[in-house]
Amino acid sequence: MTERIVVVAAALYDGDRLLAARRSAPPALAGRWELPGGKVEEGESSEAALVRELREELGVEAEVVARVPGEWPLASPYVLHAWTARLPPTSPDPKPLQDHDELRWLAPDEIRDVDWLDQDVEAIRSLETLRGPSS
Repeated sequence: MTERIVVVAAALYDGDRLLAARRSAPPALAGRWELPGGKVEEGESSEAALVRELREELGVEAEVVARVPGEWPLASPYVLHAWTARLPPTSPDPKPLQDHDELRWLAPDEIRDVDWLDQDVEAIRSLETLRGPSS
């Protein structure tokens, strides 16, 4: 059986606004938007990986809230899991430090205004089902 490698993504909220990050690398993904995150390392929990990845990519100290129901395939052997997260008041503001060149806080009516990566579209649909489209 092929080993699965989990990639975690954060649905990072500020009130009802969702943070979107525009990829700058690799070239095949550059210019498209995603929920920030990254690969879970050996011996690391998904929650710990998400906190670490958000620190590395955005320079923030995030709090993981809950898993978004669902799992989305990426290029084999990777699979995407999404989590809701928030920034505590003591966290710095997010900045595009690694693999991104722009960040945007999207209001509920702006969620579809960016060109999301395909798997992130599916994760956001599950998130909207969980939260409601305008919560």
